[in-house]
Amino acid sequence: MASAAQRNELLCSICLNIYTDPVTLRCGHNFCRVCIDQVPNVQEESGVYSCPECRAELKRNTTLHNRAEHLLPTQTHQEETTGICCTYCINSSVPAVKSCLHCEASLCDGHLNVHSKSPEHVLTDPSTSLKNRKCSIHKELLKYYCPTDAICICVSCSLAGKHGGHQVEMMDEASEKKKKKLRNVLQKLITKREETEERVRSLEERWRKAQEKSSGEAERVTALFIDMRRRLDDLEKKVLSEISRQEVQVSALIHQLKIKKDELSRKMRYIEELCNMTDPLTVLQEPDTGDLCDPEEGGGDEDTGGHDKTYDVDVITGMIHAGFSDIMTYLQNISPAKPGNKRKRYHWDRSPPSHTKASPVSGTEYGGNCVTVRTGGAGEEVIAVGKVGIYGEGPADILLDVKTAHNNLHISDDLKTATWTKITQNRPETAERFQYYQVMSSRRFTSGRHYWDVEISRSGWWMVGMCYPSIDRREDQSRIGDNNKSWSLWGGKACYNQYSVVHDNKANLLPHQISSDRVRICLDYGAGQLSFYELCDPIRHLHTFTTTFTEPLHAALYVYNGSLKILGGGAAGEN
Repeated sequence: MASAAQRNELLCSICLNIYTDPVTLRCGHNFCRVCIDQVPNVQEESGVYSCPECRAELKRNTTLHNRAEHLLPTQTHQEETTGICCTYCINSSVPAVKSCLHCEASLCDGHLNVHSKSPEHVLTDPSTSLKNRKCSIHKELLKYYCPTDAICICVSCSLAGKHGGHQVEMMDEASEKKKKKLRNVLQKLITKREETEERVRSLEERWRKAQEKSSGEAERVTALFIDMRRRLDDLEKKVLSEISRQEVQVSALIHQLKIKKDELSRKMRYIEELCNMTDPLTVLQEPDTGDLCDPEEGGGDEDTGGHDKTYDVDVITGMIHAGFSDIMTYLQNISPAKPGNKRKRYHWDRSPPSHTKASPVSGTEYGGNCVTVRTGGAGEEVIAVGKVGIYGEGPADILLDVKTAHNNLHISDDLKTATWTKITQNRPETAERFQYYQVMSSRRFTSGRHYWDVEISRSGWWMVGMCYPSIDRREDQSRIGDNNKSWSLWGGKACYNQYSVVHDNKANLLPHQISSDRVRICLDYGAGQLSFYELCDPIRHLHTFTTTFTEPLHAALYVYNGSLKILGGGAAGEN
C-alpha cells in the first residue's frame, strides 16, 4: 500500500481523487484529464487544454500515469463489483469505497480521507440502501434483531418502543444463527440434489436397458410375424392345392361315371331288345347275359383317390370365422410327422370286448351296443377299451331345479327341457338363482359312474356340463366353464357353429363341427373324469377333463335363443 504522503501527491486538486489519466501543464500543475475536460475554458474542439490558473497548455505526464495505474485496479474492481459512485464527486463517476450510515453518503478514497472520524459516523461497504439501515421511526441505526417479530430494530425500539421487553440479539449474532440454519438447509438441498441426480442416472440406465430390450423384442416380433406370414402362405398354397386336387378328382369321377352310365344304358337297351323279341330261338341263341351286370361292378361309393388329406378345408375356413389364433393352433396341430413316425388312425370297433359285459343302448343313433377304440395298422394295439357312457343300469335320471333357473328360462313340466324366452318368469330372486341364462339339476353326484344325454338346439348359443353347488350365481363369470368350479361343452349358431370345451375360463376349440343334435356327458367321479361324446354313427369322443373332484357335482345347462332337452333317464337313487 502507498504511504499517505505518496497518496496526497497523487490527488487531483479538482476531484480530490487519485489521478486518472494525469496530465501536466507547462506551468507545473497536474490534473486528471477528465477533470481538465470539465473546465469551462477548455477548448475541446482543438484538443488544446490550459491550466485553470495560468492558462498554460496541457502536456501528458507519463510518469504519473504509470504510478497511478498501480492504484487503480482496486478501485476498478470495486466499481465493477458494486457499481456505486461517490456522492460528492459530482463532475465525474468515481467509484465509492465506503458508505457512511450517519451521513447516508458514499465516499471515494479522496473524500474518505477528509471525512469525519467521529464514532457516530459508521462506515460500511458501499451500499445504495443506506436509508434502510436506519429505523424509520427513530432515525437511528439498526443494531439489534428481535426474534419475536423477526425484524431489525434500533436502540430506542429495544428500550422504549413496542419491542420493549422482547429478547433481542446483536445483528451480527442473529446473522450468524440464520447463516447456520441456511447452511443446514443448503446441506439438505445438496443431499436432495445428489439423490435426484442418482435417480436420473438410474432412470437413464433403465431407459437404456429398456431400449436394448425393446430393440430385441421388436426384432423377435418381426421375425415371428415373418414366420407366421410364411406359414400362412404355405398353408394357403396347400389348401388351394387341395381344393384344386379335389376339383380334379371330382371332375375325373364325373367323367368315369358318365362313361359307366353310357355303358349301362347300352346294356339296358340290349336287354330290352331281347325282352321284346317274340322268337324264342333267337333269344336263346344270344350269348349268355349273366356277365352283363357284374354284381361286384358299381357296388359302393367311388373313392376320391384314397389320399390321406392333411388339411381339412372346411375346418380351416371355419376357423377363419372364429379367429386368427385358432388358425395358429391348427397350424401347430397339423405339423408334419417326423420321418419314420406313423400317423395314428383311429376307428371304432362295435363288437363288445370279450372281457366286458355289453349293456345294450336304446336307439341305433348311439352307435350300437358298445364302442372300442383301437389303433389301425398291422399289429394294432388296443389303446382304449370300454363302453362309451354305459355306466350303471341306465342313464341317470336328471331333473332340473327350478329354484336355480334364470328368470328368462322356461322349465318344462317334466323338468327335462330348458327354453330361453323373452318373457320373464317372475320367480322370486334368491341366492340360489342364476343371474345368467343357466339352470342346474336337483340331483347331485358324489360317487360312481353315470351318464346322461342332451338334445341340443341348432340356433342361438348353448352349454352343457357339470358344476359344483358352490358356483357363483352372479352374472360375472357364473357361466359353466368360465370358472374353476364348472366344466362345459359349448357351441351353436351364435358361435359361428364352432364348438369348444371350457374350464376355468380356458377354452379348447374342437377340430371339427358337431353334426349330430345329441351329445352325451359321462361322469366317473372316483376316477375324476368328465367326458363328452357326440352321439353320431359311430359315436365320436370329443374331450375328457381329468381332475380330482372336491365337491358334489350337478348337471348344468346354459341356453340363449334356443332350448336344451334332457333325454331318457331312469329312477335311480341319490348318490
